[in-house]
Amino acid sequence: MKPETCPLCNATATVFCTKPKHLFYKCSQCEGIFRPKHTYFDTEAEKKHYEQHENDVNDLGYQKFVSPIVEAIINDFSTTHRGLDFGSGTGPVIAKLLTEKSYSVVNYDLFFENIPERLTQQYDFISCCEVMEHFHHPLQEFELFHSMLLPHGKLYCKTEVYRNQTPFEDWYYKNDLTHVFIYQEATLHWLQKKLPFKKVEIREKIIVFEK
Repeated sequence: MKPETCPLCNATATVFCTKPKHLFYKCSQCEGIFRPKHTYFDTEAEKKHYEQHENDVNDLGYQKFVSPIVEAIINDFSTTHRGLDFGSGTGPVIAKLLTEKSYSVVNYDLFFENIPERLTQQYDFISCCEVMEHFHHPLQEFELFHSMLLPHGKLYCKTEVYRNQTPFEDWYYKNDLTHVFIYQEATLHWLQKKLPFKKVEIREKIIVFEK
């Protein structure tokens, strides 16, 4: 197989996983792991895939899943600050939990709440829960995040970082066909320096970039 170009940093990448339905390349520079573009879903198929997600905002399990982001925002910001939940999906639970605590939060989702003017404003905090692994153009998306954050603002991300915790071929997280870009710790540090963010914290359950 011929080398591919990394969609994040444009460096050369080589084959990393050849399991049926799960062809991935690994970048030689940022260490991102990604599917080649010809395997991406088209827009209609991708939307149908997300519509199958059962994201009920009143489901306690779903609320617990997003709680690391919600708790971190409450710890770092007050109700005088303003936020954006990017990729809020069919069940905008982060905004629900924060607005119940009197926080001001708006939602944006390419498929389900596509309000472009919200991407031209600036925010104290941005949440991005189980979204960044779906980015077809990850550098553009993170440049957008950086532009939308006010000085000292924070971006809270939740995704599964690959840390060689299991052989990649056996790793469950790669099995979702819309997970097209997988991050390693080196990838996140590359992003932090490139944009640049002041710092990145790779915690147990979330990733926090600070502008």
